[in-house]
Amino acid sequence: MKRLVIIEDQTAIREMLVEILRLDTNYQLVGEAGNGQDGYQLCMDVKPDIVVLDAKLPGLNGVEVLRRLGKRLPNMRVLVFSGHENPVLVREMIEAGAHGFVEKTAGLFEFKKGLETVSGGGTYFGPAVAALLRNVVANPGSSNTPDFLTDREREILQLIAESNSTKDIAAKLTISMKTVDNHRTNLMRKLNLHDVASLTRYALETGLIQPKNTP
Repeated sequence: MKRLVIIEDQTAIREMLVEILRLDTNYQLVGEAGNGQDGYQLCMDVKPDIVVLDAKLPGLNGVEVLRRLGKRLPNMRVLVFSGHENPVLVREMIEAGAHGFVEKTAGLFEFKKGLETVSGGGTYFGPAVAALLRNVVANPGSSNTPDFLTDREREILQLIAESNSTKDIAAKLTISMKTVDNHRTNLMRKLNLHDVASLTRYALETGLIQPKNTP
């Protein structure tokens, strides 16, 4: 029986997955979390065999959660289950170490099939994600990922785009406000953007955050 954790910020979807997986004798649900930071800490505490991870999470997004867990728990398997599957996001999740990616629009059959495959050591992509990956392979220039940003810059970009103040960001990351300001300046220089609104729009376009009116 595989020990499993669910990290999903949408309460209804998380509770639905919990109910479904509690009935599956292949898995033992050992924890659930509604945001990235809590999810990361939960995994560090219980060290599950497999994680179901949403890509868009408040505070610490799925890519960063996956990167950190990959360094600390390299044998853990991860299935991304997300309603957002743009090329940038899919590529970043795969590069961060995801073993599968199923879009929420694919339904529960695809989810369970993906979970079974990933937990068994394989890789699995839902139909929409598989089609997207084929398109990226066929048109490699179509995916414009911000590879030149550091992990810290990505983290700060997300927090800026989520309307956190310099003081809030400094407190959350345990760094000085001067350091936050320096990172913001570097972000604007690298991206050739000149205000917070432009940074927020960039974060939305590259899939780092989701629109606030998205359920």
